[in-house]
Amino acid sequence: MDCIYKNPDAHIEDRIKDLLSRMTLKEKIGQMTQIEREVSTPSALRDFFIGSIQSAPGSGPFENALSSDWADMVDGFQKSALESRLGIPLIYGIDAVHGNNSIHGATKFPHNIGLGATRLVSITGPKYLNCG
Repeated sequence: MDCIYKNPDAHIEDRIKDLLSRMTLKEKIGQMTQIEREVSTPSALRDFFIGSIQSAPGSGPFENALSSDWADMVDGFQKSALESRLGIPLIYGIDAVHGNNSIHGATKFPHNIGLGATRLVSITGPKYLNCG
């Protein structure tokens, strides 16, 4: 395999060194760039070497999109990224601090429950968390 960075058996340091040596400055800048889903197109991913896409609140494939619709959308973006010269996969993020309310039928969590749960162990101690 002449591309060390694609060899999963090579040492990670060697893979990183090989990949960085192959990247142009434009590709490196693109990999550090995150764009919003609404402006994500196959040509933007290809021409600007975008490294990450994020869905802001309410920015889904379409209204009442199911998890399978989201998966299909992200798979399409990933396919475009993998077809680039170096085939670097995308990182996809969703702004969903209350639970993913952009997915139809998903559970939404109020902040107060999440905040309270972060302190449960330190206040009550682990013995109170035993449900058995």
